[in-house]
Amino acid sequence: MKKHSNGWDILRHREMVRVLTRHDLFSNAVSAHPAVPNGMDPPLHTAYRRIIDSYFEPTRIEEFEEVCRALARVRWDGLSSGESLEVMDTFARPYALDTQCAFVGWPESTRAPMARWLAANQQATREQDRERLEELAAEFQSLVEEQLEKRRELGLKGSDVTTRLMKETIAGRPLTNDEITSILRNWTAGELATMASAVGILAEFLARERTIQSRLRRHPEEIPYALEEILRIHAPLWSNRRVVTRTSVLGGHILKKGERLSLFWGAANQDEEVFPNPTRFETQRDQSRNLLYGGGIHVCPGASLARLELRIALEVMLSQTMEITLGDRRGEQAEPPATGWSKLWLRFH
Repeated sequence: MKKHSNGWDILRHREMVRVLTRHDLFSNAVSAHPAVPNGMDPPLHTAYRRIIDSYFEPTRIEEFEEVCRALARVRWDGLSSGESLEVMDTFARPYALDTQCAFVGWPESTRAPMARWLAANQQATREQDRERLEELAAEFQSLVEEQLEKRRELGLKGSDVTTRLMKETIAGRPLTNDEITSILRNWTAGELATMASAVGILAEFLARERTIQSRLRRHPEEIPYALEEILRIHAPLWSNRRVVTRTSVLGGHILKKGERLSLFWGAANQDEEVFPNPTRFETQRDQSRNLLYGGGIHVCPGASLARLELRIALEVMLSQTMEITLGDRRGEQAEPPATGWSKLWLRFH
């Protein structure tokens, strides 16, 4: 743990797990803007989470697999073989946008405005431009409300995820527009940057680690494990926040009510006490303590969807090529709070 003027940085795995499993001491309600349900604590969180978890049941994820695979293939078919390609803008970001919009049932016409919104939101976040972030929050609300209005005009007859959300109730009443917007923002905008970052991290890792790339070509059944291990080493998400609810002890330090915590996932997932030789890819490491998707009651509800999208991205990438190598330009790393690559050049043979 490290103390600074804005609170504490949580870096060790042991301390991170305690924060994640003691939501009574370390609250997720860190923002002035309500976030459903990730910015809530029980009992409110429990009611909303019960609704949201139903959208990620195994049968629903299985039903989405072929849609996801078709989207990956369409994006991949548009790439040129043998040339040095910038992967983030040609595959990683478009694929993330395609799959997330398809999952919530938004039409193809929403892709371009969502892409523009995401780029602007990332820039405003990097610059900590709060006024611009407020404007962008209103813009996203408008995007969602446009989709909701179109579905109301059709009498809510569709079966897509957004229409189903509009039929959900909480405490005997329908979800409000603000609540639906918050959920959809978390599922789309909240996941797009992380998903694109993860795809770029995986592609660059395999281009650099040719032995592992070769092994996965021969043994594609090992791809799900490889995803967890690569993203344990190279975190696609920088950090999350918590706030102390009452005076507590953590890692031998006294934390006071109201102090802020920053949870650094990459640091905890490279804790040598838990992961010996933490920066080395191991073919048989216990992944049960991997915090890639968080932990406790706030563990990522869409982890199964993310795993599906990443597995398919790698399966398509490997099955459609003979070899992936580094490109003719050095990649540009993303600026915090983003991780991974902002630009990445690779060759696909």
